[in-house]
Amino acid sequence: MSALMDSSFRTTTADGAVVEFGLVRHALLAKIAAGTLRASDVCDAHPELLRAARNIGRSTGETCPVCADVELVEVTYVFGARLPSGGTCPTSRAELLKLERRTEPVQCYAVEVCTGCSFHHLVRKWAAGGRPARRVIAKQSRSGQ
Repeated sequence: MSALMDSSFRTTTADGAVVEFGLVRHALLAKIAAGTLRASDVCDAHPELLRAARNIGRSTGETCPVCADVELVEVTYVFGARLPSGGTCPTSRAELLKLERRTEPVQCYAVEVCTGCSFHHLVRKWAAGGRPARRVIAKQSRSGQ
């Protein structure tokens, strides 16, 4: 049930930094090309990550840089208080926005995955949430706090 990636899914409501890992990915792939790192060293995705990639991964439009056979998909994980210990994987932009707007802070991670050779790489991470509900802010401003 892999859905096509909505380009707006990559945007975020994060107030702080969004850390991109493109340079790390480039260096990793250069090591594979140079023969100083084996493809099998980076093609070791966890079975649960592969399951998520197959079922809810969003197409990136990019072919796997390791096997060149399968299109990469992206899976987003969100971790925080009152979420499952293994995090949760939003399947839509609306679901991600809801998680990012929680009053408790959350950590978000986007991972690219090849379901063919099991290559995976962290694409970006960001912090979100931790904002008081608007009703609380409005109530505080009316009471002069």
